[in-house]
Amino acid sequence: MTTISDFVHHHYRHFNAAAMIDAADAYRRHLDEGGVMFMTLAGAMSTAELGLSLAEMIRQDKVHAICCTGANLEEDMFNLVAHDHYVRVPNYRELTAADEEELLSRHLNRVTDTCIPEEEAIRRIERVILDAWMAAGQAGEAYFPHEFMYQVLRSGKLEEHYQIDPKDSWLVAASEKNLPIIVPGWEDSTLGNIFASHVITGEIANVHTVKGGIQYMIMLAEWYEKTWPDSSVGFFQIGGGIAGDFPICVVPMLQQDLQKDDTPRWGYFCQISDSTTSYGSYSGAVPNEKITWGKLSAETPKFIIESDATIVAPLIFACVLGQ
Repeated sequence: MTTISDFVHHHYRHFNAAAMIDAADAYRRHLDEGGVMFMTLAGAMSTAELGLSLAEMIRQDKVHAICCTGANLEEDMFNLVAHDHYVRVPNYRELTAADEEELLSRHLNRVTDTCIPEEEAIRRIERVILDAWMAAGQAGEAYFPHEFMYQVLRSGKLEEHYQIDPKDSWLVAASEKNLPIIVPGWEDSTLGNIFASHVITGEIANVHTVKGGIQYMIMLAEWYEKTWPDSSVGFFQIGGGIAGDFPICVVPMLQQDLQKDDTPRWGYFCQISDSTTSYGSYSGAVPNEKITWGKLSAETPKFIIESDATIVAPLIFACVLGQ
């Protein structure tokens, strides 16, 4: 067994492990048959440094569009410029409220066992993206959140601050590919809060300088309609919440609301989630439930892996990449 793929195919034979292998093999088949893959990122996958594996997936055209939370969009960039200043807290389960206050006093914002440094990460990005927001506003222009991030990366203004190899940033890889990114609910992010604060102070005159969710849905609908005539479109979901629920609805919207009956449903579906399968919980809903909403069909290959995405996703990516 000389590769990661060989190892997992030999050892991962049952239960969630077998579901992971089945999903990875079906992912490869979907691409080999000419399909494309739409990926969603919830949780804190960027702070978990998913870019170490996801960036190569993007470069090798194994991912063709992404929907992510505002946090995942910005946190990959935070890590890019402030990696050496992050603080890991291995004993985070033992922290007291007083310990948490001490981290706050040091301007360290904790995500499980990893603290994001405010000045080196958040404020450093704020200074450069504020210039982009203000320039767009003064010119009467408006862009999506991910387009502003692409502008900042392509400007080269951050390169002197890079603290990781940019090949390990999924956002850098996406920028180089000009990958379509959908960011529903971007307002619920650190940079979203910062943008609102600058609107409140009057530094940014037009709140619509950053485009929002309805415009993102229209963009996604245009992308899906352009893509499906040539390629079956798969849906690979990491976590739950708005990052998954928002984009998967584009198919029933096209079919039912726009009455475009020829629109095909998603051609592959996989969700990695640690949410307990339940009733009334989107994140815990089994894939078959999505059939009744016109998102998946009875024939769609469907997989649910009830496990930790920080462990499972890189292994699936390794299999898809043939590593």
